[in-house]
Amino acid sequence: MLKNKKVTIVGVFVVCTFTLVSFIAPAERYFEIAKNLDIFATLFKEVNAYYVDEVDPDKMIRVGIDAMLESLDPYTNYIPEDEIESFRTMTTGQYAGIGALIGTINNKTIITMPYEGFAAYKAGLRIGDELLEIDGKDITSHNVSAISSLLKGQARTELELKVRRYGHEEPLTFAFKREKITVTNVPFYGKVGEDVGYIKLEDFTSNAGKEVAKAVQALKDEGVTKLILDLRNNPGGLLSEAVNVSNVFIPKSKEVVSTKGKVSEWNKVYKTLNNPVDTEMPLIVLTNEGSASAAEIVSGVIQDYDRGLLVGGTTYGKGLVQTTRPLTYNAQLKVTTAKYYIPSGRCIQSLDYTHRDEDGKVHRIADSLKMEFKTANGRLVYDGGGLDPDVEMAPEYYAPITISLLSKGLVFNYATRYAYDNESILPATEFELTDAEYNDFKKWLSDKDYDYTTKVEQDLVRLEQAAKKERYFEDIQNQLHELQQKVKHNKEQDLEKFKKEIKQALEEEIVSRFYLQKGSIEASFDNDSDVQKAIELLSDSSNYNKLLSVK
Repeated sequence: MLKNKKVTIVGVFVVCTFTLVSFIAPAERYFEIAKNLDIFATLFKEVNAYYVDEVDPDKMIRVGIDAMLESLDPYTNYIPEDEIESFRTMTTGQYAGIGALIGTINNKTIITMPYEGFAAYKAGLRIGDELLEIDGKDITSHNVSAISSLLKGQARTELELKVRRYGHEEPLTFAFKREKITVTNVPFYGKVGEDVGYIKLEDFTSNAGKEVAKAVQALKDEGVTKLILDLRNNPGGLLSEAVNVSNVFIPKSKEVVSTKGKVSEWNKVYKTLNNPVDTEMPLIVLTNEGSASAAEIVSGVIQDYDRGLLVGGTTYGKGLVQTTRPLTYNAQLKVTTAKYYIPSGRCIQSLDYTHRDEDGKVHRIADSLKMEFKTANGRLVYDGGGLDPDVEMAPEYYAPITISLLSKGLVFNYATRYAYDNESILPATEFELTDAEYNDFKKWLSDKDYDYTTKVEQDLVRLEQAAKKERYFEDIQNQLHELQQKVKHNKEQDLEKFKKEIKQALEEEIVSRFYLQKGSIEASFDNDSDVQKAIELLSDSSNYNKLLSVK
């Protein structure tokens, strides 16, 4: 599945931990704080007065603040007033704009996904449209961040977009109004078998719990008796929504997570507040190293109460809670304030930011320091390194040729071409490229640049360099040349050798043109080994129950 290859993704809101222990008396500590603030202020004044060139005060202070906070952890951040709106969008999933994702492909800003039912979609904008002008202003030299800011604004304000579209000689102009956009946490739910349901949860912004509850109930009404909850590459979000999503599957008044930090008055135990939607349906949660923070809380709750099985890869390992604090001039500080602990009592934080080495590097918590805990059924689980799945799946990697075709936008561009050459396709779950169509893709590639270097080729280059440095090159020159010739990649051969995964990437991209995000997710199921394994386990109740019992 295109979206579930080995990816490292960073989480958003509920994250790692640090603990401050001080043996300095309060009065002495306050003196140290005041002294260092005075030093900082006088230093800046001197630099500003005497440095050879003009100093930008905002930029210089920002660099100082960021460097200071970076010494703590990556999740304690300064948010100036002009970034508050972006931060609010990230945590709430709400903003006013056109309702479309944009990205850079071959140095062009392209609409990569319009949200169904929102302004861009209703106005007729499509995947693959290149943005040229916003309200008459040329934006072809702007970066994605700047263009995204221009597209956002107050709801019901008008804007005009000029785009270049495949198959049209002249640019097209669209005039419409911005509107309030609420990005859904659950972009897809549906059946992946006769009685097996699937829910994709991408974020933990406002209403995530309600969206999951609605999806579960709708699937039950359709006759689903087993469920897959996909939390892969979910970076997390609001702690409250982690509690609400957990509440969908576990009884009322059950502990979900507890937080412990420096300010003891803020320590809290979070319990479920509502009646669940279902506590009996066999459940599998899909995880990988991109599952972080709030996604790990939900996964941990399911595992600790033996409510279901985790299938996939070990999660990221973020066990910190963060809180926003107001600063002067409408700025804010997002600061790590506590560790969180899931029902078994474990904290799954994997990186120790408090104890850095001499170079300032952060390391994972050593296996020897990890502690054993037990689930409700008595199964052994461990802290300090994310959540280990109950059924581990080997990570999948794309071949270099596939990575090249994706990164250079060739899969994307061919899908756009295909969509304009075909008025319709079969439903997402049935669509497949024919061999003739794949051959057409290969022919289309003939004049395109998608060169790449395989890992073996890279290793041979390093071997040659080492041999020359250590004066062994003449002794192995002939053998090395023979190896280089044997492993030298041939694009035509690779297009056939890796045809299956290239076709898979093409099919998902093409389906997105006709059925948008939902279709792209549906098109991936047959080739998704994690989903197929989950279906297999849910179809074998004996093995499912055995895995949930004490080993």
